[in-house]
Amino acid sequence: MIKRSLDVVVAGGALLVLSPLLLALAALVRVKLGAPVLFRQTRPGLHGKPFEMMKFRTMTDARDGNGELLPDAERLVPFGRFLRDSSLDELPELINVLRGDMSLVGPRPLLMSYLPLYNAHQRRRHEVRPGVTGWAQVNGRNNITWQEKFDLDVWYVDHRSLWLDLRILARTVGAVLKRDGVAKDGHATTDYFQGNDEP
Repeated sequence: MIKRSLDVVVAGGALLVLSPLLLALAALVRVKLGAPVLFRQTRPGLHGKPFEMMKFRTMTDARDGNGELLPDAERLVPFGRFLRDSSLDELPELINVLRGDMSLVGPRPLLMSYLPLYNAHQRRRHEVRPGVTGWAQVNGRNNITWQEKFDLDVWYVDHRSLWLDLRILARTVGAVLKRDGVAKDGHATTDYFQGNDEP
């Protein structure tokens, strides 16, 4: 109850305070990247229950001569990269927090298609609500292996507390300001999880 109350108070207050910034970003996304302004994708939440996660879009819909989407690296324009590097693209997730789909702190929600690939240990990350930030995000983010991420996620599940959440939130501010671990070196986006054989 305390964790949920903290989520509602902080997310609600942040949306109110940041509303001018959110409106400005929405306008810039519309002008520079097109519509829709928000990227929506179904992700697994608490106990794997699907929900629609929202972010500001960061890529265009540029396609080749056959109508196929171009590779991510070619669709990720400078403004979109800025949104990712600064983590400003994540701000709409505060709405997910208010709705109860997500928490401020918890394992990051991945793709629905990954669910069948998890082993029993990795599946434990869904014992709590997914978070806007998490223990893995302040301990390497995208510069660590998938197995390390899952181990950190499960460690959080086993050790979660209000104090730990506050610690993670404080460390997140520093990580965002330093832009630590936004994407793996040489990759426009994070690598895809390939299941239990991922090193």
